[in-house]
Amino acid sequence: MIQEKFDAIVIGAGMAGNAAAYTMASRGLKVLQLERGEYPGSKNVQGGILYADMVEKIIPEFRNEAPLERRLIEQRFWFMSDNAHTGMHYRNDDFNEEKGNRYTIIRSQFDRWFAKQGQAKGVLLLCETTAVELIQDPYGKVIGVRTDRSGGPIHADVVVLAEGVNGLLGTRSELRPRPQPSQVALAVKEMHFLPAEVIEQRFNIKGDEGVVIEAAGTISKGMAGMGFVYTNKESVSVGLGCLVSDFAENQTSPAHLLELFKKHPSVAPLIAGSEVKEYAAHLIPEGGYKAIPKLFGNGYVICGDAAQLNNAVHREGSNLAMTSGRIAGEAIFQIKSRRDPFTADNLALYKQMLDESFVIKDLKKYKDMPDLLHTQASNLFLTYPQLVTKAMENFVRVDGTPKIEKEKHTFSSFRKARGALGLLGDAVRFARAWR
Repeated sequence: MIQEKFDAIVIGAGMAGNAAAYTMASRGLKVLQLERGEYPGSKNVQGGILYADMVEKIIPEFRNEAPLERRLIEQRFWFMSDNAHTGMHYRNDDFNEEKGNRYTIIRSQFDRWFAKQGQAKGVLLLCETTAVELIQDPYGKVIGVRTDRSGGPIHADVVVLAEGVNGLLGTRSELRPRPQPSQVALAVKEMHFLPAEVIEQRFNIKGDEGVVIEAAGTISKGMAGMGFVYTNKESVSVGLGCLVSDFAENQTSPAHLLELFKKHPSVAPLIAGSEVKEYAAHLIPEGGYKAIPKLFGNGYVICGDAAQLNNAVHREGSNLAMTSGRIAGEAIFQIKSRRDPFTADNLALYKQMLDESFVIKDLKKYKDMPDLLHTQASNLFLTYPQLVTKAMENFVRVDGTPKIEKEKHTFSSFRKARGALGLLGDAVRFARAWR
């Protein structure tokens, strides 16, 4: 086993771990990165959005080499009932430029590429290696890890925990609590393969252009959750996720909901005739700001999904993970450059820098939204989608019925379903959670 001491050990080779490892190694630090998967990205499932601005802060010229699928030029939001959807599209020529703002990616490909960039800077990456225990000195400071490989512990000045939301290293050491079922979503995804020209025709795109569709409504059967459809070069990612607690309470499987989503009349034509070659599931942190654990301590910092850094409102996770990893690496480098010890007092710099970034500011803004989505899931994801669909049907149908009668019927259906006080209360709760 490895006997040398490292400046830092990074646990995990996802977005946060790769960003932290690359940032430190590119500044001359000796970094060991441990990944329990066969290769970086082998365990990951993602709808597939990469946020370019966050990658550019780490690797400015990433577009020249990174395995990117499609450059997203259009965003679609669907509010779905059982047999229809009410949607909003956003398409802008500013997105249709050579340097795109967002891309679809295949995580198994991108994570492997990202890790190789770190290796080129000097990161020592060990795959199929699980860190099973944090080593602490008599004063409680983390000084290294013990792995499932033969040999003794591996020592380092600081350990970066980027092990994902269900990583056990931090919870076993009681550095962070085990996430509750109401704080974690279970997402499932399928890859539907189609010829590139068919994808471009069905989604009204050309070349490397791409579209993302995010959907909410009755597809989650009254549970807090969303579905997605993302375009790749020669495949379409289709998936859906809901809170683990809701799946348990409703005795419903994510695979069943995904099948219903794929058969929905708004989705089925987009994937008709496709060949499914991949099915995967993954846990996603959904607890938001209130679920964030203590992010630093004597000899360690916590990043990415392990730190519950996920914005459920905007469906952003990889960019928060990547930014937290980069900031952790920058903070560690600053402390190392000053030759200061990696105590909790000094590693508080990481939290200070993170607080100043969009990551914590955005999560703090929506700190009450996870509770609202969970407690009001039946109304937000079942009642209102059905009401909106019926209202739109009344609006667009021309059948000789006077418009005034249609409007009265629409308003009456909302009052009957929620009541005047219920409608007012829903509006107030949503406004408070959004601010």
